[in-house]
Amino acid sequence: MAPVPNSPVKVGHIDDVQELRKTKPRTVPQRFVRDVTERPTLPTTPLPPPDTHMPIIDFSKLTKGNKDEIFNLATACEEWGFFQVINHEIDLNLLERIENLSREFFMLPLEEKQKYPMAPGTVQGYGQAFVFSEDQKLDWCNMFALGLEPQYVRNPNLWPTRPERFSETVEEYSREIRKLCYNLLKDIALGLDLKGDVFEKMFGVSVQAIRMNYYPPCSRPDLVLGLSPHSDGSALTVLQQAKGGPVGLQIFKNNTWLPIQPIPNALVINIGDTIEVRPLLHFFFSFPFMFSLQDLLSYTVGSSSSSFKVSFFFFHSFVIPFLAVLYARFDLFCMMQVLTNGKYRSVEHRAVAHEEKDRLSIVTFFAPSYEVELGPMPEFVDEKHPCMYRRYNHGEYSKHYVTNKLQGKKTLDFAKIQTKNTN
Repeated sequence: MAPVPNSPVKVGHIDDVQELRKTKPRTVPQRFVRDVTERPTLPTTPLPPPDTHMPIIDFSKLTKGNKDEIFNLATACEEWGFFQVINHEIDLNLLERIENLSREFFMLPLEEKQKYPMAPGTVQGYGQAFVFSEDQKLDWCNMFALGLEPQYVRNPNLWPTRPERFSETVEEYSREIRKLCYNLLKDIALGLDLKGDVFEKMFGVSVQAIRMNYYPPCSRPDLVLGLSPHSDGSALTVLQQAKGGPVGLQIFKNNTWLPIQPIPNALVINIGDTIEVRPLLHFFFSFPFMFSLQDLLSYTVGSSSSSFKVSFFFFHSFVIPFLAVLYARFDLFCMMQVLTNGKYRSVEHRAVAHEEKDRLSIVTFFAPSYEVELGPMPEFVDEKHPCMYRRYNHGEYSKHYVTNKLQGKKTLDFAKIQTKNTN
C-alpha cells in the first residue's frame, strides 16, 4: 500500500494562503513567519553569472546516442544533481494544457477544492503536505497531489470533476513524463557505464505521483518560504514551471542558495535520494526460488557444446548452500543492484515567494516499486569509498519520508550507516 501515518496527526488550524491573500492581503500569520535563520535572502542583484547556471541537457542528442551529451548528463548528475532538459519531445500543447488546467483548479472556489482534502499526515489531495504538529511552521503554498502508479496508490475520491478534462489531461501528461523518466534513467545508467535497461528492470512497477504547487503573492516574502528546504525521496523528479511566473526555485550549492531561471518549454530534472542510495532488487525476491521443480530435479549447466546434469541431491546439498553463502557474503547479487554510493547526490532545494507575482509549478515524482530493496552496488564501494548506506526496503523509506516534515536532507539519515568515533 502507499505509505500512511501510523496514528492520527494533529496539525492545528491551517490557513489557506489564497484565501489569506484575498481577505487579508497585508497579513502574514505568525505560523508562516520563519525563524530568522530560516528566512530567505531575496536577490537584490541580477541573477548569478553564467558559470553558476544549471546545466542544460539536449534530450534530442541523447536519443541519438550522442556520447558527448551522455557525458554532459553524467557531469550534471555528479556536480549539480539538477539539470534542465530541452527538446524533450513532449508536445508543448500538452504542457500548456496541464498548466492551464492546474491554474483553473487553484482558481476554483475554496469550497470546491475542499471536496478533495489532503488528510493530516498524508500527501494526496488539496492542502498542505508534510505538516505533522500544531506548532510547525507552514509553507506559503497550496498543493494538490495525486498518486498515479501503480493503480493501488490512487484514491479515486480525490480526482476532481472540475475543471473539465482535468483528469484525462493528467493521465496523458503523466504517461509522457513516465516515458521521459525511463529514457533519462537509461542514459544516466549509460553515463555510469551500466547497461541502459538496468533501472527499468530493477525498479519493477515504478511509483509515480504528481503535485501541483500554487504560490500566491506575499506581502512579506522575506519572512516566509514557499516550500521548505528538502531533497526528494524519489529517483527522479520532473518540474514544469509555468510561464510568466517569477524565479522561485532555489538550489543549495557551494553553501549558497542559487535562484534558477527557468528556460521556456524546458523541464527541470533533479536526482532524488533513491539515486544517491542506489536501488537493488533481489532477483525474483530470493535467488534459490527462481528455479522450477524441474530445474531442481535435473539442472543443466554448460554451453551448447558441453553440458552435464547436476543431481537434485548435489544441487540441494552443494549448489544452494554455496549460493546462499555467496549471497550472504556480498549481501546482494551483482545483476540486481545499481547506483552510486553517493557518487550522484540528491540536492537540497526550496521555493521562495514573490511580493507581486504568483507562481505555479507541476512536479512529478518517479521512484522504484515499494518492494525494491536499496543498497550500494560494489562498483562504487572500495577502500577510498566505504559503504555509506545500509540496505532497506524502499516502501519503508517512502513511509519514513512522507510521515516527516521537510527538513533538508535529514530524512536520508534513515539509510546512512552511522560511523563510530574511535577517538
